[in-house]
Amino acid sequence: MSGAKNCTETPRQRMIGMMYLVLTAMLALNVSSEILNGFTMVDNSLHKTIESAELRNQSLYADFKSLYDKNPQKVKEWLDEANRVKQKSNELYKFIENFKVQIVRLADNKEANDSAYVKQINAKDNLDKAAIYGSSNGHGKNLKKEIDNYRNYLVKLSASNPAKQKMYESIFSTGKTHDGKPWEEALFEGMPVSAVVTILTKYQSDIRSSEAEIIQYLKSQTDVMDIRVNKISALVVPNTPYVIRGEKYSAQIVLSAMDTTQTPEFYVNGQQIRKGVYEVMTNKLGVISYTGQIKLKGNDGSVLMRPFKSSYIVGEPSATLSNEDLNVVYRGIDNNFSVSVPGVAAENVSVRVIGGTARRNGARYMIQPTRDEEITIEVWAKVEGKEKKMGGGAYRVKYLPDPKAFIQPNDAGAKPVRGGFMSPSVLRTSLLIASYGKDELVKAKFRVTSFTMLAKGISPLQVSGSKLNSGFLDKLIKGDILMINNIKAEGPDNLSRDLGSIAIQL
Repeated sequence: MSGAKNCTETPRQRMIGMMYLVLTAMLALNVSSEILNGFTMVDNSLHKTIESAELRNQSLYADFKSLYDKNPQKVKEWLDEANRVKQKSNELYKFIENFKVQIVRLADNKEANDSAYVKQINAKDNLDKAAIYGSSNGHGKNLKKEIDNYRNYLVKLSASNPAKQKMYESIFSTGKTHDGKPWEEALFEGMPVSAVVTILTKYQSDIRSSEAEIIQYLKSQTDVMDIRVNKISALVVPNTPYVIRGEKYSAQIVLSAMDTTQTPEFYVNGQQIRKGVYEVMTNKLGVISYTGQIKLKGNDGSVLMRPFKSSYIVGEPSATLSNEDLNVVYRGIDNNFSVSVPGVAAENVSVRVIGGTARRNGARYMIQPTRDEEITIEVWAKVEGKEKKMGGGAYRVKYLPDPKAFIQPNDAGAKPVRGGFMSPSVLRTSLLIASYGKDELVKAKFRVTSFTMLAKGISPLQVSGSKLNSGFLDKLIKGDILMINNIKAEGPDNLSRDLGSIAIQL
């Protein structure tokens, strides 16, 4: 559909307008009443112009309705506005027609026809009746108000077309004349009835012409924002790039249309990007959302804007290795599990433990068994708003392996020892500890609960806690051997362990 075009005046219309101006000028020079009969010819021509305009408008409305029948959703708002134009145009047209009829009735002192033609008027040269009805009785102000309302409506309706606005402002101008007279006074005072009726008929002709203009304009708006395309291709847009076995793969298949002669502008997060390619370094983990818009000029020069939004998931490079013979968890400690589901954000992944507890710690889970023998760990993910079980496995439950006993000197930086030579002064400030030492495979805290101190010639001493007894050490001399036997320790699983003996030579 092409854009709206101004309805240019025909030679006939230009002739009528010129005659109207000439006859008005002659009237101002007080020419004879025979000259006033010239208004009959102008009025008749205006009525023929009106008839032609009405036929053209009927055709425009029919075309508009045909467009609506083919595409109601696209055309409805414009057709509704066109029908309002038709209603307002008819209302003003009838208002002016009645205005003319009332003036002719006053002039001829009889009932006039429903349509007032100058050729039907007997008192064409009457200079009083138009002024009485239009000025003295105040009807002219009402007419001015109706014309103003109609003009303002057309101006508002064509807000995107300043040229049309200027045209309507000019055609339906009701401002003061150059000598400062009000519009209604200049139109009716001292004017013969035939001239006033002709001028009002000219307004009716302008209404029908303007109605055609604005309907054509509205009709063009139905596709003003359509984009002309010269390339059409098929495009598959999946709902998600990742599908889990057993779930449905869903994709929308559409026709992608483009105009290769125009280059749209692409923006993401407020920044323009080249050729519609969005590239960004992915340093942040998780779901990354972004928004943007595409700008393209429409057929009328206006800018078409279409917003969009999307997201993607960033995860660490990962691989899963599993030693099925060593699927073991230990009681009493946090067993550290890293859990992920390819294609699913970490916040949408959860863990459930049958026979234990799970606690999230960042991207990891701390799992503790609450029973012996075996537990089951299940991994769940939220996919498309629903939770799905993604997998899992059974793990044997074992108690922590026994640690080793050490003597930990109090000196800063001193390493724990399992025997050898030590001075009594160092032993007095040392503690017995239990740990896995440098070979630990799991982290667990143990505490020494009791032990026995033995030395030649001294009665054995049972000690609670982890501190060596100073009184026992005072009885020893250089070269004696101190035996620490029956070392007992407890770990986070509350199981008491016998850690054997340590021999120290003073």
